[in-house]
Amino acid sequence: MSGTHRLCAGRVVIVTGAGRGLGRAHALAYAAEGARVVVNDLGVGLDGTPDPDSPAARVVEEIRAGGGDAIAQGGDIATTDGAASLVRTALDTYGRLDTLVNNAGFLRDRMLVNLDEDDWDAVLRVHLKGHFLPLKHAAAHWRAETKAGRTPTARVINTSSGAGLLGSLGQANYSAAKAGIIGLTLVAAAELSRYGVQVNAIAPAARTRMTEGVFTEAMTAPGTGFDAMAPENVSPLVVWLGSAASEGVTGRVFETEGGRITVMEGWQPGPTADKGARWDPAEAGETVRKLLAEAETPRPVYGSG
Repeated sequence: MSGTHRLCAGRVVIVTGAGRGLGRAHALAYAAEGARVVVNDLGVGLDGTPDPDSPAARVVEEIRAGGGDAIAQGGDIATTDGAASLVRTALDTYGRLDTLVNNAGFLRDRMLVNLDEDDWDAVLRVHLKGHFLPLKHAAAHWRAETKAGRTPTARVINTSSGAGLLGSLGQANYSAAKAGIIGLTLVAAAELSRYGVQVNAIAPAARTRMTEGVFTEAMTAPGTGFDAMAPENVSPLVVWLGSAASEGVTGRVFETEGGRITVMEGWQPGPTADKGARWDPAEAGETVRKLLAEAETPRPVYGSG
């Protein structure tokens, strides 16, 4: 991990859910670009239940073996104490925090009528609350730095999903959480810009524990050639967004898969009608049908056809 012009030299980066999959790839990529990395992973299974094998320490070993600097942190980022401890680990160990990558999550897939309340709560907790709390505590630090006259060049990268953009059959809880992350990203970008903080989100497609079981055929690695679903393909964008080089890019959502990067354009006004007075129900319905005939056909929910 040597080099004289590394993109993140001197920066301190937190990556949540960094023990496996995308998080691991991000942590290694940041280290390769000179960042010191706090590798957070609670060490749980695909469904969020305890896993006896702690992966964060293994990622730290990989980074150190390559000449990088990293520390493992096993806090539960969906709790106030865990998120605060995560930020303190960066500050106590390295004296600063520059970039937060919110990545941790798991699945509890069920069709809507079979979805238990506990499964709904668990997925919303790890994905949405697990983004909010680390962001809140990191932002509080950066606000304090700004008020002390030390405005940071801070970056946050949140992890949404195509399910958050379009929905996904059998994943109502996951889709709702990932859609919420986009809303959180937009608000945070607007609120935190005054403190030197840029906030963006990615909607990645890659081979991880979560996707292998859902999209088995699409996620299978090819025998030869470019492995489009390798999680390492997503990390270059995440590293750039987390660097000082991304100055001026905030409040954006990027879909990324293989060698493709797409700027996702959010809700925009389409066909409209204004009567200038209150509609009656039948008239409103007739107007809606006329407007829909002029509107673009939405992309289908994943899995619906």
